[in-house]
Amino acid sequence: MIALAGAAVVLPDRVLDRGTVVIDGDRIVEVTSALRPASRETEASRSLHGHFLVPGFIDVHVHGVLGVDSLDGDEAIAAMARALPRFGVTAFAPTSIACEPARLGRLLQAVGRARANRDPAGARVLPAHLESNFISPAWAGAQPVACLRRPPSGTAGREVTTPGHEDTKARRREATGDAFTAEDILAEIERARPDVGIVTLAPELEGALDLIGWLVERGYRVSMGHSGATCEQAADAIRAGARHATHLFNRMRPMTHRDPGLTGAVLATDEVAAEIICDGHHVHPTAVRVAVAAKSPSRVMAITDGTAGAGLSRGVRATLGGQPITVGDTARLDDGTMAGSVLTMDRAFAFLTGPVGLGPVAAAHLCATTPARELDLRGHGAIAPGAVADLVVLDPHLHVVETWVGGMRVFERGGDC
Repeated sequence: MIALAGAAVVLPDRVLDRGTVVIDGDRIVEVTSALRPASRETEASRSLHGHFLVPGFIDVHVHGVLGVDSLDGDEAIAAMARALPRFGVTAFAPTSIACEPARLGRLLQAVGRARANRDPAGARVLPAHLESNFISPAWAGAQPVACLRRPPSGTAGREVTTPGHEDTKARRREATGDAFTAEDILAEIERARPDVGIVTLAPELEGALDLIGWLVERGYRVSMGHSGATCEQAADAIRAGARHATHLFNRMRPMTHRDPGLTGAVLATDEVAAEIICDGHHVHPTAVRVAVAAKSPSRVMAITDGTAGAGLSRGVRATLGGQPITVGDTARLDDGTMAGSVLTMDRAFAFLTGPVGLGPVAAAHLCATTPARELDLRGHGAIAPGAVADLVVLDPHLHVVETWVGGMRVFERGGDC
């Protein structure tokens, strides 16, 4: 057993000053206010006086980090898993942009391999988040418009043709003039069903409600985003089963007092959990605070929307799904379009407790507890007896000192462990 002693421990409901967390194997077995557990013999004790101990960060929307993009190839997901613990991430959903079926298939195969063979020195790889081909061209942002498709008509109740029926697919491509069809994308999603978690789509597209029903029936989590949906169209999507909002406020119809739009529908609906990019550039701190006040910390998830530029120096070039980007306060395409962020989760936590003005308990909910619950990661996202020992040690400036995954220290500042 290992005792982490003396830190300010951020619990689900309070901060335990100078507490001790005891780990046995991959689980937390004791949380106490005593500096030494009275009833347990420990093999090692680490003094963390002057530090914070928080639940491991869970990023449900991240495209890349430290020069690696999720669509870079067979080893990209494994490389992201090794890199993210230095920023306090203990679990993440590799996120795609709209792309061709073959490229999507390679990504999902890489996700599957990384999940089946978890690197003990890396973050946990969750099922992928697809910022999919079924978003609005008018609200695409940095998404490649050439890869966008309308949902297939009459999806509900249908079985999607899986790869292998090439004659049928070839005739459909010839008829539409497209290099690939919506059905081709859905076939890749179906083929990798266990490794797809979240699918972002625009509710106002023709056929979207049927597609939402089809996805929900198969166990996927449907997110609304990159969308010009009205409040009424968003409400229809929620009734159809959508339970997630992709980067609230960004690339969606803005809210006004006469036209609440998708933003207003999400803020007003308890069933939907909302992502927010917490870098201070995508969303103003006051808007973040308004969203948390409207929905509570239990319905908001801090995300990075991080790209391969995250963690790199200003002016460095990287890519987003093959598109060149430049690192600055955010990531931008060559035409100036904002293309994701350069944010990391430790800086998101610092932003929430600094400019936004949340306490560490609420910030931990946004960065760990709420995403764990929404993705049904039982035993994750909180420091409590019986919980999985995914933990982050932060210094007084909220920089990562250590990251623990399953009771093993996988990162220590100054070197990987």
